[in-house]
Amino acid sequence: MMELIAEQLRAFPIMALFLCLGLGYGVGKFRVGKFELGGIAGTLLVAVFVGQIGGITLSTDVQNVFFSLFIFMVGYNGGPQFFAALNRTALTKLLAAFMMTLWGLFFVIVVARLAGLDKGLAAGLAAGGLTQSAIIGTAGNAIDLLGLAADEAEKLKTNIAVGYSVTYIFGSIGPILAVSIIPIIMRCDLRQEAIKLAQKLSGGGRKLADGEFLPMNRFEARAYQVNDDAAIAGQTVKSIEAEYDGDLLVERLLQNGVPVDPAPDTVVGVGDVIVVSGLVVTLVQFEGTASGEIGEYPPELTVVEERRNVVVTNRKLAGKTLEQLNKALTPDQRRGVHISKITRMGHDVPVLLNTEIHAGDEISIVGHKNDLNRVAKQAGYVPPAASVTNFIALGIGVAVGYLIGEISFVIAGTKVALGSGLGCLITGLIIGYLRIRRPKIGGINRGAANFLQSFGLAVFVGVVGLNAGKPALEAIQQYGITLLLLGILVTMMPMIVQFPINYFALRIRNPVEACAVVTGSRSGNPGFATLLEKAGNSTPTPAFTMTYAVANIFLTLWGPLVVAFVP
Repeated sequence: MMELIAEQLRAFPIMALFLCLGLGYGVGKFRVGKFELGGIAGTLLVAVFVGQIGGITLSTDVQNVFFSLFIFMVGYNGGPQFFAALNRTALTKLLAAFMMTLWGLFFVIVVARLAGLDKGLAAGLAAGGLTQSAIIGTAGNAIDLLGLAADEAEKLKTNIAVGYSVTYIFGSIGPILAVSIIPIIMRCDLRQEAIKLAQKLSGGGRKLADGEFLPMNRFEARAYQVNDDAAIAGQTVKSIEAEYDGDLLVERLLQNGVPVDPAPDTVVGVGDVIVVSGLVVTLVQFEGTASGEIGEYPPELTVVEERRNVVVTNRKLAGKTLEQLNKALTPDQRRGVHISKITRMGHDVPVLLNTEIHAGDEISIVGHKNDLNRVAKQAGYVPPAASVTNFIALGIGVAVGYLIGEISFVIAGTKVALGSGLGCLITGLIIGYLRIRRPKIGGINRGAANFLQSFGLAVFVGVVGLNAGKPALEAIQQYGITLLLLGILVTMMPMIVQFPINYFALRIRNPVEACAVVTGSRSGNPGFATLLEKAGNSTPTPAFTMTYAVANIFLTLWGPLVVAFVP
């Protein structure tokens, strides 16, 4: 039976690849405490295991195509946030992230040289110990360009997979430990500090407990009866809305039993039913000026609103807080439109008064179609529908990336070319940035971009693992314990060295932001998940996304440098 399965896998290597993907992501979901292996590492381990059958060979063209898609999308998704981080207000966090990646490169090279590791094991140590899977590809590209014999180059690339497999687990655990240790060093309660930070960001507003919600995140429409004692009786629609500085919109009226679409000069009279929309906190204030909310009203008064996502590209908005925007915009400009959600690099950012808007943020706005059209045009552009992808940008971007990859220079006496991986990363960054300046350039749906990034890397590591086969297991048996210990050093030392620099020199002293900068600078998603759980709110997100974007870019760039500086 087992031999029959093995024969089928040898005959249909694509079937073996997808089997590894399915089983790998299944293995990656198993949890031990807070640690989860993840689908990419799980796929690589399963692929190495299945590769022991022998004779399963996939073309390196498959590997290269999917890695190109992955690395291009890394740049495309991270480009807006990466360039948004290049400003004065974010300078300290940007510098902290860059220095962390630099320490990572330094310790990988030092440790690898002292331990006598070859270029492949050193690159794998960097990929796993620093939890940056993209290094597998960029270092592999660099090895291909060394002009080595085919079997020697293949051995080095196999060793990249070996180093990654052995060191990745602790590489993921390291930032989790940092999130637990930093609050102890700083002698603080992380949850309480997160509450204080939320209050600061909200302009002093109180942090709500579990089960409560922030009113400014909730948009509603309500109906009120206008009786003799109502303060709004006899006022025009324009004057009623003006009292609430653009935060309240009169939607419809029921006058003498007839539904009316209100004009600015329409007078609200006694006996009318008025339907208004706005933030919950505004509606609570409005209720006192009417005669009380009613629960039953004719279906003719039903109000339909629209929710729309807009990507911010307007440079005049970038860098401003929501409070500053409220003051800068007139009531007419803000009329009838409310921000209900902000998403930055796939993470929700708290919608608070002192929350900054960044170029590339995707904001969810609620209101009428015409009002949304007006605001969307001023703020940026509506991202393409799920079925729309600009294949012109994708195709030309990857093609130009291969041309850029041909650029070479000499480091430490070794000729090093950028390689197709770094070339595609550069074009991805540029097109990702251009799309927030010129929306019609490079419009790739966010879901499609995330899928191509995840699937591209999963296929790439699956092919690497299957092609590595038995030599990978032999290398793990030979170097396993040594690599594990070296991986612990590479994981922990950059954080140990950089944290005091962040605190004393860069003055990043808020515990929540300090932890977010460390996990982001290490591209540590498991550590960030732990931080969110400990904080109890989303206040770590802005600092994490900023440093995560910077770390992803520079750690990926270090792959060829590891190959160049390790003998």
